[in-house]
Amino acid sequence: MLGALAQGVTELENFSSGADCASTLSCVRALGCVVERQGGKVSVQGRGGALGEPERPLDCGNSGSSMRMLAGILAGQNFASVLTGDESLSRRPMQRVATPLQKMGATITGAEGCRPPLHIQGARLRAIEYHMPVASAQVKSALLFAGLLAEGETAVQEPVRTRDHGELALRAFGARVNREANRCSIIGGQKLRAIRATLPGDISSAAFFLCAAAIVPESNLLVDDVLLNPTRAAILDLLIAMGMRIAVLNLEEHHGELVGTVQAQYGAGLRGARIAGAQTAALIDELPVLAAIAPYTRDGIEIRDARELRVKESDRIAAMAENLRALGAKVEVRDDGLLIPGQQRLHGAEVESFGDHRIAMASAVAALGAGGEVHIRNAGVVDISYPGFFDTLQALLQR
Repeated sequence: MLGALAQGVTELENFSSGADCASTLSCVRALGCVVERQGGKVSVQGRGGALGEPERPLDCGNSGSSMRMLAGILAGQNFASVLTGDESLSRRPMQRVATPLQKMGATITGAEGCRPPLHIQGARLRAIEYHMPVASAQVKSALLFAGLLAEGETAVQEPVRTRDHGELALRAFGARVNREANRCSIIGGQKLRAIRATLPGDISSAAFFLCAAAIVPESNLLVDDVLLNPTRAAILDLLIAMGMRIAVLNLEEHHGELVGTVQAQYGAGLRGARIAGAQTAALIDELPVLAAIAPYTRDGIEIRDARELRVKESDRIAAMAENLRALGAKVEVRDDGLLIPGQQRLHGAEVESFGDHRIAMASAVAALGAGGEVHIRNAGVVDISYPGFFDTLQALLQR
């Protein structure tokens, strides 16, 4: 997205093969950018901030990240556009990003509850100081992207610190982004410059294999070139606290992001955990797989302050509870999370992906300790973020 706004050709290597990222590329093409892709190599010819008016609705597929961040960019364009998505994305509320963009001057309307399709009439944006009622890195990034196109200084105050990839990416493209505690700001009118970068592996995808190694005896896993941004690496701290042996090797900085190799080894007697508050926000994408390994821990896992999980690709609180119960686990469901006791024995069963890639992958990890075959319906949904996930998992288990 920033490559589309930059001057020059942005070249990216190790670009994700997931459907969400393909949806983003498709939208960028529809906005007038020349995009070329050969395997994991992608180039984007930037348009210097002024994108082209799309001829048809921009299809974000299943990607809430694409829709929210593109909304920030489109709010500052001088044309009307429509953002749409698949059935799952069309159920997800977008008011939290629409409200501040409307305050900046854009006109945004959607279905009931401001659900997609989103109709956006771009405008000459004015800067605002926005206090986010709910922590969301996607909304923060959308407002910073909009702020880049606005007059004045746009500031975002977070209730708790969230992942900062948007901020770091803006800096990598040459923008000045200021941060003080939980407040970040950007001055509009800055020009972005194209970059060449090799993208690190996604730690949220790596988390499924790290958690698998935590419950499969004698595991010794190496994950190379993985993102180790401090706002994203909370999964490592938690697994270490639970008793897993983890070491970080070859730590380097690439375009402001920390990248390295993680070695994770099985540790007998995996302890439990209580996840709440700011830790919940830091682990929001990893919570399903942590729920998956909770029955195999000594003390169980309690998850609180996670209402955000109810408005993801599925209601992830209800989905994980249903699948774990189908496997024979005891689970207490709360409005904002789960309580899953430890030292439980699970059995084989048929479970549902609920059309959610993280639920499918988390269920596969839970199945590794079950006494019997586990069948996951509609498991192909993992292609949204990790095509080949099951092949990779199977290859690791056979080593």
